[in-house]
Amino acid sequence: MKKILIVAPAWIGDAIMAQPLYARLHQRYPGLILDVLAPAWTRPLHERMPEVHAALDNPFGHGELGLRQRWRLGRTLKAAGYEQVIVLPNSLKSALVPWFARIPKRTGWVGEARYGLLNDARKLDPYALPLMVERFLALADEPDAERRRPLHPRLVVQHAHRDAVRARLRLPTDLPVVALCPGAEYGPAKRWPARHAATLSLALLERGYQVWLFGSDKDAPIAGEIADMAPGVVNLAGKTSLSEAIDLMSLAKGAVCNDSGLMHVAAALHIPLVAIYGSSSPEFTPPLSDRAAIVTLDLECAPCFERTCPLGHMKCLNDLAPQRVLDTLLPMLPSPIAKQAV
Repeated sequence: MKKILIVAPAWIGDAIMAQPLYARLHQRYPGLILDVLAPAWTRPLHERMPEVHAALDNPFGHGELGLRQRWRLGRTLKAAGYEQVIVLPNSLKSALVPWFARIPKRTGWVGEARYGLLNDARKLDPYALPLMVERFLALADEPDAERRRPLHPRLVVQHAHRDAVRARLRLPTDLPVVALCPGAEYGPAKRWPARHAATLSLALLERGYQVWLFGSDKDAPIAGEIADMAPGVVNLAGKTSLSEAIDLMSLAKGAVCNDSGLMHVAAALHIPLVAIYGSSSPEFTPPLSDRAAIVTLDLECAPCFERTCPLGHMKCLNDLAPQRVLDTLLPMLPSPIAKQAV
């Protein structure tokens, strides 16, 4: 029985975009045991991916070398008997543990001059593989294999957990829910202004929809601004764990998200989705769903991929009117007239 280890990405969205790779590996190797080495905070994602046998905690923070600790982890993993490891992050540090573990086949893109650490190092052609999901998927096959179209990631909801959380938070579902995800951990140049999100929320509330705000503790300030300007929204930002947010979001009939990890969660839950892009580009990490619509202004200065607007005006998001988002979203939603029982 073949055993493969994946060194998985640390970002939520990237972790979700790796799932088509996992599915492809199971196609190639029936009976495969596939484990992932990933930061602990991504565990709720991997628990909802049926392709993953076990999620092993990667304890190293961003930029942390911890050479002795990596050696110890590698020696521990050596006993697991993995035949191959696929290293998805491009850093040199991410390839150290597999090398210390002496896993026979160590696959990944060359990245930060990782020759030697990887013995199956691939040279990336970014024009042939423009999407991140395509770059991940290509590592499932041999270098000369025909390129495959990625499947859309899917997360499996834990319904009993969802119902328990909904009951604890006393969340009604008699009217259709719209999930609004106003955060973006990368920086403010990816966050639609709170005033626009509040205007959109009020328009949805007036039409008979519920609006639930999702996000982490870091998103609580902008979610609080929206809640202050749009009385009636349900502010869950900072009040749920990632696992709770995933399962609760599955109740939504539509979602509006910035380019963020929760945008990829919504896409993987197959929710009708409006994805808002400012400083980033859907040409690299789009929402992987046939039920997603992208809204962007395509300004000359965008995408700049900066955390904050280098020109100081952030027109790419300030000038993106709530009405445009509403007009895109409404055709995707069910009528709020009929009660939506769970």
